[in-house]
Amino acid sequence: MKLLIVTSVVSFQKDVLKLFKKANIEAFSSSEIDGYKSRKNLVATQSWFPGEKGGNESSMFFSFTDEEKIADLFKNLKEYNDQLETNNPIRAVVLPVEQSI
Repeated sequence: MKLLIVTSVVSFQKDVLKLFKKANIEAFSSSEIDGYKSRKNLVATQSWFPGEKGGNESSMFFSFTDEEKIADLFKNLKEYNDQLETNNPIRAVVLPVEQSI
C-alpha cells in the first residue's frame, strides 16, 4: 500500500476525478487548498486587506491505494498533462506507508 497525493488547479477537479475512476481508485479524500508558485505571491497574501486574493484555488486528493492502480493513474496523468496548453499540470507524488491500522 502507498499514499498517493495529487494536486491540481480547481478547474481540473472533474478531470482528476475521471482519471481516478479510470485507474479504479475509488476510495480517496479531497480538500480545497491555495496553490502558490513563487514566494512573491506568498508575501502578497499577508496583506492587511482581506479582499486581496493570494494563491490559486487548487484541490488536493489523497488515497491509500495499491501500486498497480497508481501506475495506471500516473500513465493517464502523463498523457493528460502532455496535452495541456497551460503551465499548471496535475501533480502527483507517492509515499511509502510503513505501518497502517
